[in-house]
Amino acid sequence: MLRKTINIDGKDVVFQSSAAIPRLYRTKFNRDIFKDIKKLYDAFDAKQKADTELEIDDLEIFENVAYIMALHANPTIPPTIEGWLDQFEMFSIYEILPQILDLWGNNLISTVQAKKNNEALSAS
Repeated sequence: MLRKTINIDGKDVVFQSSAAIPRLYRTKFNRDIFKDIKKLYDAFDAKQKADTELEIDDLEIFENVAYIMALHANPTIPPTIEGWLDQFEMFSIYEILPQILDLWGNNLISTVQAKKNNEALSAS
C-alpha cells in the first residue's frame, strides 16, 4: 500500500493505492481501472507531445481515479465525487494527474516486486 499527500487548492489531500483499488473502482464505477488508467496515460502522453487538451471522458476518468484513491486513504470524505470536488475552488488537472499516475505506477511496481519475492520464497 502506497500513500501520497498532494496539495490541492491549499488543502493537503492524501491518496492511497493498493491491491484493493481495482476492486473498489469496479464496485463504485462499474469500470475497469486498468483500461481507464491506460486511456488516461495515453491521453496525457498525447497532450505532452502535441499540447492538446484532455477530452471530457479523460477528465471523468481522472476524477474517478483521484476520488477512489482519496476515498481509500480517507473513508470520511464525501460519499460522492461531486461532494468531494465541491470542496475545491479550482485546481489544475495537469499538476495533479502526473502525481496520481505516478502513485498508481509505483503501486504496480511494488505489487509485482512483492509477488516475485513471494514466488522466490515459495520456490526455496
